[in-house]
Amino acid sequence: MTVPPDDRTFRREMATAYRSGWHFIDLVTAIPHRGDSLMVTLFGEPILVAREEDEDVRAYRCLRKPRGAPQPVRCAVRYGMVFVNLDQRDHQLIEPQTSTATPRSA
Repeated sequence: MTVPPDDRTFRREMATAYRSGWHFIDLVTAIPHRGDSLMVTLFGEPILVAREEDEDVRAYRCLRKPRGAPQPVRCAVRYGMVFVNLDQRDHQLIEPQTSTATPRSA
């Protein structure tokens, strides 16, 4: 797949990807078939990118602990390229904080 260098949509998506913590891993053609995988090290963390049985591409953070289950990592395929986001804030559910304040007029 060839993308012309003057494609505004491509440039906008690439700028968003780099600004938001998304990192380029490889081309999706590096894992062409179901069951294929690719191991990369990104910022000192081993990341496994695999093509699952349902043809989706998924990424996992490999833990160094014995018997540690791989943690899923946000993964996206855009323009035939695989991106992952290692930002921990994107992987945690944030519960709303409730504050119990008494109004000054009470």
